[in-house]
Amino acid sequence: MRARIVFLLKNRGAYLPFHHQFLLAQVLKGITLKGGDPKFTTFNIYNFSGLKGQTKPSRKGLHYYSTRVTLVVSSLNKDFIDYLLLHMFQLPEIELGGLVLQPENVEIENLDDVEKSEKFICISPIVLMEPKIMDESSKEFIDPEKDEFSDLVYNVTLQRMENCALFDSDKLSGFNEFQVMPDKAYLDKLNNANKKFSRIYPLFDQDVKFEVRGYTFPFTLYAAPEVKKFVFLNGIGALNHKGFGMIDIANQDPNVRAEAYKIPGLEDFTST
Repeated sequence: MRARIVFLLKNRGAYLPFHHQFLLAQVLKGITLKGGDPKFTTFNIYNFSGLKGQTKPSRKGLHYYSTRVTLVVSSLNKDFIDYLLLHMFQLPEIELGGLVLQPENVEIENLDDVEKSEKFICISPIVLMEPKIMDESSKEFIDPEKDEFSDLVYNVTLQRMENCALFDSDKLSGFNEFQVMPDKAYLDKLNNANKKFSRIYPLFDQDVKFEVRGYTFPFTLYAAPEVKKFVFLNGIGALNHKGFGMIDIANQDPNVRAEAYKIPGLEDFTST
């Protein structure tokens, strides 16, 4: 299930850091803990985007000037998304960095086209490996046009598929056809303009700050339909529950496949 959450922005002009996935991760983790259900307090098979809205950069970060902003949260586990939404929408407002947000409504995306699609875009950076204390390898640059890049994405993605226990070993072994091919013209265009498709991003795990390298570019994904659906819902690469690796179908407006969603149980809460 892939949910598009719309918030009212109560203080237009407020700002977030350019790279604010770690702030979103903290907020979402806090909401799951607030709910108190032990099934979900440690659950991490989900993914989310950055906060989308009309922005203007400054030296401080991204200033948001739209009346509404949007966050996409996604998981194969519908019960988890419903749980997160239920407890999020019980909050009168949410503070995210300098922004004050009020949950307004939710839409869900139709996923009929995902399994037959091949071209995708990154709406949050792809990370190749989890960081380790006193180990800088997660910050090293790997050329996306080399097989090593695709192999690393495959390995960490397959490990996450194994961890979710939805596929047996025979099924997993059949997912060995996997290739991430970046859009070479896009990479060349950025290189020629001295622009970056790869940056170092901060994240926090148990109050320890780490840094990882993330990559953002369009790409073609050759993989089994089940793998495509898995990465579309849960993210591709590593650290998806920290807000990395969310993708979308290239050349398609996600708004055209979205429809209004009624959060189960919320009406009972608001009526009491």
